[in-house]
Amino acid sequence: MAQDHDPGPTHETPLPAPDGERSAADLRIDRPNSGSPAASVVHVLADRGETLAVVESLTGGLLAAALVDVAGASQVFRGGLVVYATELKASLADVPPDLLAERGPVDPDVATAMAVGGRRRCGADWALATTGVAGPQPQGGAPVGRVYVAVAGPAGTEVQRLDLSGGRDAIRATSVTAALRLLTLRARATAGAG
Repeated sequence: MAQDHDPGPTHETPLPAPDGERSAADLRIDRPNSGSPAASVVHVLADRGETLAVVESLTGGLLAAALVDVAGASQVFRGGLVVYATELKASLADVPPDLLAERGPVDPDVATAMAVGGRRRCGADWALATTGVAGPQPQGGAPVGRVYVAVAGPAGTEVQRLDLSGGRDAIRATSVTAALRLLTLRARATAGAG
């Protein structure tokens, strides 16, 4: 797939050994996308020895794909759930069915519950969740471009509302970037809290 932008210079960054110590046998990985939001997440969590899972609705796997595109992601990324259908948010991501019935899938508390459920289900330190309306039509009273991204981690949860414009592809891509940036900020903010 062709890229529309130059990813910038290639950087070679050593990855720490699983026990945190460095040795001559440490793996050195060429990271051409080290400036991307996904690379930031992978690097921050790898440095901390923490793991990540994702629960995706409107992004349909794009968030997971962005993460696994980063060299070294296997140190951090546990896996994820694509819960595009509303009932799967309950059965796979542990979102309370009454919450879904009352508010629908495009809701900040649903996004938070998705992240909490994904973190638990995948046994990860952190989880990201995305839910919203990519279009072309509104859904359940939510306008096209209404998105919630949520993070659940060791120090609690945070959710962010996005009101985006553009086509489906732009809304989905922007949602991925916003979720990754939210996690990076949250992880950095809690770095000294442990």
